[in-house]
Amino acid sequence: MKKIVTILGARPQFVKAAVLSRVISKHNFIEEVIMHTGQHYDVNMSAIFFSEMEIPTPKYNLEINGLSHGAMTGQMLVKIEEVLEKEKPEAVLVYGDTNSTLAGALAAKKMNIKVIHVEAGLRSFNMKMPEEVNRILTDRISDLLLCPTSIAIQNLQKEGFENFETNVVKCGDIMKDAVSFYGEISAQKSSIISKLELKSNNFVLATIHRQENTDSIESLKAIFKGLEEINKQKQVVIPLHPRTKAILDAHNLQYNITTIAPVGYFDMLELLKNCNLVITDSGGLQKEAFFNNKHCIIAREETEWVELVSNGFAEIVGSNTNKMISAFQNFQNFSTNFDMELYGNEVGEKIYTEILNLI
Repeated sequence: MKKIVTILGARPQFVKAAVLSRVISKHNFIEEVIMHTGQHYDVNMSAIFFSEMEIPTPKYNLEINGLSHGAMTGQMLVKIEEVLEKEKPEAVLVYGDTNSTLAGALAAKKMNIKVIHVEAGLRSFNMKMPEEVNRILTDRISDLLLCPTSIAIQNLQKEGFENFETNVVKCGDIMKDAVSFYGEISAQKSSIISKLELKSNNFVLATIHRQENTDSIESLKAIFKGLEEINKQKQVVIPLHPRTKAILDAHNLQYNITTIAPVGYFDMLELLKNCNLVITDSGGLQKEAFFNNKHCIIAREETEWVELVSNGFAEIVGSNTNKMISAFQNFQNFSTNFDMELYGNEVGEKIYTEILNLI
């Protein structure tokens, strides 16, 4: 059998891997070895996804976390190289834009192993974001660039990728497959709506974790002030990321909103399906909101998923309290047709075919 090593490190990557691992297993032609860097190590941010979504247990867990960007990426590079030397795969597959993504791509490329990048070509055009640096560098050294949208393809064309020895393919967004597949069974797997005594379409789902927001206490205060104001009209529920919680606790900041521990994917899907709208600084959740026919307020200054904004499904407000409240009011006053096809279908199968062609 041909062999690939899949490198995972963060919650969104576990969700995407669940789709592709299932497709790979079904065809039974490629051996997939999963490596977990440990970047997300909290049980509710990591282990629960593997058990809930029936992702194959990682063969390797590097347990590298809680470090600065440089230290984390460097240690991952060393450990990943050791695993690749042992496994000798035909290719390494990485997802998205984390430190795990960049470390995996670098380690493979330096060993002349082919690199596959799922979710290639996305750009925020904000070089202060560690994720932007990671995705640009990963794209540049990948052999197969699997792009979710036409805009992602255009970004790579503008950067001259037609002059590089790499294969650029528009395959759609693999998160669409995950929401479709797991959304059909999430109600059977989750009791979070009844447990929290939430009423359908009568609460707002929020997540805040981006470094650009958590590193600025003023930005964080402004965002949570907006959430608190919105909570006066509709209950705000926020699964609180460990980093965000630590900063709020350190500054003794408390707000009148419903905070809960991070949740598994089935719980998150049920929250998405039943909420009124989403407020987030997460990239993945912006699309998951769209897939569940929910408007999204983006607590960032830019987004990689520009088609959501240009088509009226989302609005960018940054950390501006008043803009957040205004966007909330606007979305209460009109309905939107979410039937537009933005991200493809059966994406996992398309990605599998491209991987097969490469190796």
